[in-house]
Amino acid sequence: MKKEFTANTVDEAKDLAAAEFGADKSKITFTVIEEEKKGFLGFGKTDAKIIAEYEPSKAETAAEYIKSVLSCMDIEAELDITENEDGAVIDIKGDTTGAVIGRRGETLDAIQYLASMAANRSDKEYYRITLDSCGYREKRKAILEDLARKISKTVLRTGRTSTLEPMNPYERRIIHAAVSEIEGVTSKSIGEEPYRKVVISSVNGRPERRQGSGKKGSYDKSRRRREPQGHTSMDLMKTSFEKDYKKPKPEDTMTDGELYGKIEL
Repeated sequence: MKKEFTANTVDEAKDLAAAEFGADKSKITFTVIEEEKKGFLGFGKTDAKIIAEYEPSKAETAAEYIKSVLSCMDIEAELDITENEDGAVIDIKGDTTGAVIGRRGETLDAIQYLASMAANRSDKEYYRITLDSCGYREKRKAILEDLARKISKTVLRTGRTSTLEPMNPYERRIIHAAVSEIEGVTSKSIGEEPYRKVVISSVNGRPERRQGSGKKGSYDKSRRRREPQGHTSMDLMKTSFEKDYKKPKPEDTMTDGELYGKIEL
């Protein structure tokens, strides 16, 4: 970004450039084209002329894009930028940020993705932009970790595989990290974006059924009731659909809505 500025003095011209770019003068490159001249008795007086060049950082580029989106949504908010080694975390602060977060953070994720595209469009080196609002990310992380522990406990007890609902890469990483800390279960991602989901499975497969030991309450296969001669077994009269209907499914799909409850901000 390059622009020419004219003022009574060089310092005043630099101040105009800083105000125009919305940046500190230390981050702007100045080239003085012409110094100011006082002249004599009002004759020969000329203004100072400079060229200011400013290249915003990727975090600033992302922040400007986010501001434009919020403006279109009629949302007034402040942006708090924290830069780190991998990128920057931009926190949206305001009273009406619920609309920015959206259902399960879908709106927040969409704005984050577009802001990342805007920040990285002119450079091959990727700069990570993380967008947050009112501590939503930490709250969502806690819910997902609790979900991973509950599902893992069920998988260990039943031996059955559980498939979670589709999640974005950020949330899938949270699930994988939580599962990796639990012994006896493993996780993997299946499917294609945006419907990619996490599958949690038992390392040892389905638990074995206990064999009858002759004790009270145990089941002895030898004591099965025999079918009377001359009568046809009911199993032989069942259709193929009835036989297959009660077979255990290879995977269980998560339908417990309460595990994915709305986060109260």
